[in-house]
Amino acid sequence: MRKLSLALVVALAGLALQGCGYNKLQDQDEAVKAAWSDVVNQYQRRADLIPNLVATVKGYAGHEERVLVQVTEARAKATSIQVTPEVLNDAEQFRRFQQAQSQLTVAIGGLMRAVEAYPDLKASANFRDLQAQLEGTENRITVARNRYIEAVRQYNVTVRKFPSNLVAGMFDFEVRPNFSVENEAEISRPPEVTFDTTTPAQQAAPVEAPSERPPASGN
Repeated sequence: MRKLSLALVVALAGLALQGCGYNKLQDQDEAVKAAWSDVVNQYQRRADLIPNLVATVKGYAGHEERVLVQVTEARAKATSIQVTPEVLNDAEQFRRFQQAQSQLTVAIGGLMRAVEAYPDLKASANFRDLQAQLEGTENRITVARNRYIEAVRQYNVTVRKFPSNLVAGMFDFEVRPNFSVENEAEISRPPEVTFDTTTPAQQAAPVEAPSERPPASGN
């Protein structure tokens, strides 16, 4: 009889937890972790492309040392900050990760703008292949990040909403930080690359207005 009563209590407790959102919290927590893993994988994919990109650009435009160094340093910083699913609640670490990836995006954009001055480089099949892979990866990053944003939004709503917030407090489910709205538009913009075949030297110089001279006096 005692065993039956204990089993009944456990069953009722399980039903109560389920009704208060415990299972939903578990499911959404796992969804957030899975979405984050995809974000990290896509950022790593981009980081893996950069050494070959830098080497290719250097072969044609070695004196563009400043932009090459900026990209290399930004990549090193971005890959040095690891945010694992276990520490996703750390808002400061998440902010640092986001900032480092944003700086890398800006650095890549600077490198691509510098490439415009080198038509031979833009015509290189190796460079075009890397550029296509990079653009595809930037698109994948945007998709993965948007999925993560939505997964966190749903999870955070459940953590805050009554009565699931009571269960969240009991089992240490905390609100997770998300990509900041003010920075989202900037970091989700892929590097802009155009294929204008003119170089700065080939561009027409502005036409200056003829200077007005007084008419020569006749003798």
